[in-house]
Amino acid sequence: MFRKPFRNLDNIEKNKVTLRQLIHYFKIRNSGKDLTSLISVSEHNNSTQLQQNRSQTTYTWIGHSTFLIQLNGLNILTDPVFANWMGLEKRLVPPGIAINQLPNIDLVLISHSHFDHLEFPSLKKLKGDPHYYVPFGLKTRFLMKGFKNVHEANWWDYFQYKGITLHFVPAQHWSRRNLFDKNMTHWGGWIIQSMEQTFHFVGDTGYFRGFKEIGQRFCIDTVFMPIGDYEPEWLSGLQHINPEMAVQAFLDLQARNFVPMHYGTYRLSMDTGPEALKRLQIEWQRKEISSNKLTIMKIGETKFS
Repeated sequence: MFRKPFRNLDNIEKNKVTLRQLIHYFKIRNSGKDLTSLISVSEHNNSTQLQQNRSQTTYTWIGHSTFLIQLNGLNILTDPVFANWMGLEKRLVPPGIAINQLPNIDLVLISHSHFDHLEFPSLKKLKGDPHYYVPFGLKTRFLMKGFKNVHEANWWDYFQYKGITLHFVPAQHWSRRNLFDKNMTHWGGWIIQSMEQTFHFVGDTGYFRGFKEIGQRFCIDTVFMPIGDYEPEWLSGLQHINPEMAVQAFLDLQARNFVPMHYGTYRLSMDTGPEALKRLQIEWQRKEISSNKLTIMKIGETKFS
């Protein structure tokens, strides 16, 4: 049966770009950029401790949008991507934890279908027997590739699993994996709730009014917020969020803790990881927000709650 493409709130579409603009973009992409400076990587990871942990709440930044979250005795992975290459772009920093060092995974949360967020070879290598929670339209693709325990969601759908409640919430983005499937699968973020804590994994998004509604519906302890791949604005401004607007989104959400992500692992646009982080810190100070509410993580670093 034919299915209409999914749409953002207010029918906002991704930036429309001409071939001439794209050619110009690749000509100027590296102009004046310091490509030698990289984001920080932790010298040691806690992989052994994380494999044994079944009681503490933790979150570990593996890179880009991939986090290992341990909550309520469960091991949860967001957008697991461990690839060394993303198209023509080589991974800039290694995964914070090698995929074979991960504990058995219980839940995998997918935000949308783009290759830097959904990489099937990585999913095939995960240990355990995960349940996969995916945006509507992706379940068939997962089943065709041999995955089991696949659950798909539209915005505001929710699921319960062993004391955890998962809510699929709006984001402003788009989807595509080939020339013919633009926006035929949904996109969004995930709220991860236990009795003690609530996390919001934003996924990939531009700034939009949905942040305020999410903040009204949930009391969010920690938000994993993208800050990279925003430059130039005419190319990415409607589907990616820049650091300044990410700070405003955090305020809209009324969350307690901001963890930046989606920067510095792959170079997918003109901005670099250190640039994004510096702009975030400048805006944080300009808005006079407490430094205790900003948690900047190294790749491979674990935070224990």
